[in-house]
Amino acid sequence: MFILSKISDLVRIPPDQFHRDSISAIMHQLNKRYANKIVPRIGLCVTIYDLLEVDQGQLKPGDGGSYINVTFRAIIFKPFVGEIITGWIAECTNEGIKVSLSGAFSDIFIPKNMLFEGCYFAPEDNAWVWPMDEETKLYFDINEKIRFRVEKEVFLDVKPKSPKEKELEEQAQNDEEQPKVEKPPAYALLGSCQTDGMGLISWWE
Repeated sequence: MFILSKISDLVRIPPDQFHRDSISAIMHQLNKRYANKIVPRIGLCVTIYDLLEVDQGQLKPGDGGSYINVTFRAIIFKPFVGEIITGWIAECTNEGIKVSLSGAFSDIFIPKNMLFEGCYFAPEDNAWVWPMDEETKLYFDINEKIRFRVEKEVFLDVKPKSPKEKELEEQAQNDEEQPKVEKPPAYALLGSCQTDGMGLISWWE
């Protein structure tokens, strides 16, 4: 689920960080840039693990900061395809099930065609139902613990929001009548529940 990834980058140390030793200042800036953020084509960065190479700092005319080329290793959340993961059901819709990993990562989706054969959505219960046999119906209830298989990673090139977009978003949040538009995440996982042992943990206990 977690990997060490080698990354190279140019780090700017601002003048107000010159009181730190160089390693501490670099780690601080790297964590500000990477921690809890998506690294394109790699995964979700949890934290910086260590520094491998640190070049001499360079000054630029008109800029008081020090620029340093560094190579480092980061701890990345990156489940592999086929990995079995346990999470919690965050939401059920007629398109499938959204899963969260204790709030640490919530962009996980199990499409309806990746559920057990015969599953159907029950709007009155806001849950997916698996008719295991003629007498037994098993419910995918919200906040229940679920076991699923990772089928695919999805990366999207999500551009940073412009000041105008941020302003419109704030206005929409203040307007209760304005529907909230969810943008696709930069990194997401697609899962499945189609084999024995998958689904709610409580079913198999």
